[in-house]
Amino acid sequence: MTGFGKAVNEIPGKKVTVEIRSLNSKQLDLNLRMPYFYKEKELELRADIAKQLERGKVDLSIYAESTQETLPVALNRALAKTYYKELKSLSEELNENNNDLLGLVMKMPDVMKAEREVAELDEEEWKLVRSVVDKAVEAFQKFRDDEGNTLLKEFSTRIGIIGRLLDEVLELDAARVTNIKNRIRNNIEEVIDVNKMDQNRFEQELIYYIEKLDITEEKLRLKTHLDYFVATMKEPAAGRKLGFISQEIGREINTIGSKANDAGIQKLVVQMKDELEKVKEQMLNVL
Repeated sequence: MTGFGKAVNEIPGKKVTVEIRSLNSKQLDLNLRMPYFYKEKELELRADIAKQLERGKVDLSIYAESTQETLPVALNRALAKTYYKELKSLSEELNENNNDLLGLVMKMPDVMKAEREVAELDEEEWKLVRSVVDKAVEAFQKFRDDEGNTLLKEFSTRIGIIGRLLDEVLELDAARVTNIKNRIRNNIEEVIDVNKMDQNRFEQELIYYIEKLDITEEKLRLKTHLDYFVATMKEPAAGRKLGFISQEIGREINTIGSKANDAGIQKLVVQMKDELEKVKEQMLNVL
């Protein structure tokens, strides 16, 4: 689900900023960016973050900005001398005059390194960095909680509307069977003399036809699924289960629509489908 969290704190010699962003995803896809001198802690941090965030396409970035006026550096003298000798020998061999060999040497790889690169990770510093990460995660989870409360209200509203539309279906269904019988009888009487019609056979065929249009089970199952959806919303990390329930709700709505054979009920079915689609659009935002 979507979310954002940020925390900033100053530790000795550095200003540490941590940002967490996430987009919808069915699984956890964690992209972790951090300075090279913290890299040895990446697996540990990744495992811990995965336990807390559970789901989403997550980008977690750690920025460390030096607050010192000068950054201590280490000069690799032996390597610099080797570079210098090789460059000087090459210049003499090619009869090239180069008065800035030292400048070239200083640009060569691994000649100058920040002391931080060659020093071991300071565990005390990492503890301070982790505290900044924890604050960012806390802000991120607060963002998700607020969004979750908004989704709770949205789902409750949409499921409530579907429930009220189902009540209207129940009202229309009471007269639907009678209307269907009358419509079939009137249509038959237009082409067949009623006195020549076998009434017993007609009633048997009518009952068989009406049974295929009966939506009693679908109405009961739909009501059960709606109640189950509302109850499941109160469970932790219920996103996948809600997704499955919404599929069952859609299946019952579609069956009612295909069997109803009634314009009024078909109109209500279309409205229920519209409300259910609004629920499904937000489903990936639920953990």
